[in-house]
Amino acid sequence: MQLELGNIFIKDVQFADTTHVKDGVLFVNKEELKALILEDEHITDVQIDLARPGESVRITPVKDVIEPRVKVEGAGGIFPGVINKVNQVGSGRTHVLKGAAVVTAGRIVGFQEGIIDMTGPGAEYTPFSKLNNVVVTMDVKPEILQHAHEEILRLAGFKAALYLGEAAKEVEPDEVKVYETLPLLQQVAQYPDLPKVAYVQMLQSQGLLHDTYVYGVDAKKTLSTFIYPTEIMDGAIVSGNCVSACDKNTTYHHLNNPVVADLYEKHGKELNFVGVIITNENVYLADKIRSSDWASKLAEYLGVDGVVISQEGFGNPDTDLIMNCVKIEDKGIKTVIITDEYAGRDGASQSLADADAKANAVVTGGNANEVIELPPMDKIIGDVSYADVIAGGFDGSLRKDGSILVELQAITGATNELGFNSMSAKGY
Repeated sequence: MQLELGNIFIKDVQFADTTHVKDGVLFVNKEELKALILEDEHITDVQIDLARPGESVRITPVKDVIEPRVKVEGAGGIFPGVINKVNQVGSGRTHVLKGAAVVTAGRIVGFQEGIIDMTGPGAEYTPFSKLNNVVVTMDVKPEILQHAHEEILRLAGFKAALYLGEAAKEVEPDEVKVYETLPLLQQVAQYPDLPKVAYVQMLQSQGLLHDTYVYGVDAKKTLSTFIYPTEIMDGAIVSGNCVSACDKNTTYHHLNNPVVADLYEKHGKELNFVGVIITNENVYLADKIRSSDWASKLAEYLGVDGVVISQEGFGNPDTDLIMNCVKIEDKGIKTVIITDEYAGRDGASQSLADADAKANAVVTGGNANEVIELPPMDKIIGDVSYADVIAGGFDGSLRKDGSILVELQAITGATNELGFNSMSAKGY
């Protein structure tokens, strides 16, 4: 399966009478976008703001971050089974507004929601401070319960991203990148002398606002399965969860999964990237056993020499991570796991809730318990009053001068377990 991504580099975002892209600037018709969002009768109010890199702006509480894209050639549409019809994606051509994003915010849904600072020390920990953000802040009818509230905001964010993505349909991309994965036997034959490597992506699916969707299906209702890497790059997997902001995989993370991108970069040079196994994260032991059994069985069936495993979340999912690692190692397949750490503010506590000697190749995204002071900002988008209660915050986090003292756990994307950040650790 071959996918072309046409990247259109966005250097700025501005309001205008029409939504279009010109000379690297994304122009947005504010009122048209508001009207589109308000088509949902459950949404009572919407505010559209712009937040650019370096501006004194704080966005909180953040729900999701979504990259605007549009399908130009090939079957299906972005976010299949969610916004568009359930058609297979991952082939043809997709245009991307690279450097732009939709950020959804509003009254808190789940307490594991985060902060994006566009400047200052907090901005150094989130990749989204480097984007030209169209922030959609929404409120819903007071009787709407949490799960419905999350779904309403999630769908509104996708609608906004598709609306902006349409502006890229007729624009000539600044660059076109081509990604291709062949059917398995052909793929193996293409580079027979290189080690065969697969990626095992663990999807957050523990319920209670901890959900991920694959072609519109809640991942907790699925069994471990194969997927083309290009399907992930084309919107087959989207976020629908409120796990801790630091290691949450937003929809932007899924679309730009760096493990997939890096494996493609090494493909045909150092390794033969044969595909992706997606598996879920569960609450009950029997479900964890089932999913990890299937993931290891599929890795064995592919005949790979090694796998990279990433997780999402911490605590309970650490068990799924170690189960996947151990069972795949027991098949004679080498593993590398990507995680982050909750090692206490002094870094002295056990980093993961589970461990095994076979998990001996580990990449960390950093310690989520590290404390950071965020200075006051000139503009707040959303509601900063939740700073004391979001995960990573505590009583007294929000100070009278507008500064905030929180753990990195509260910063969106700070310790992301796909490695989509600037933090790690080095062993000696």
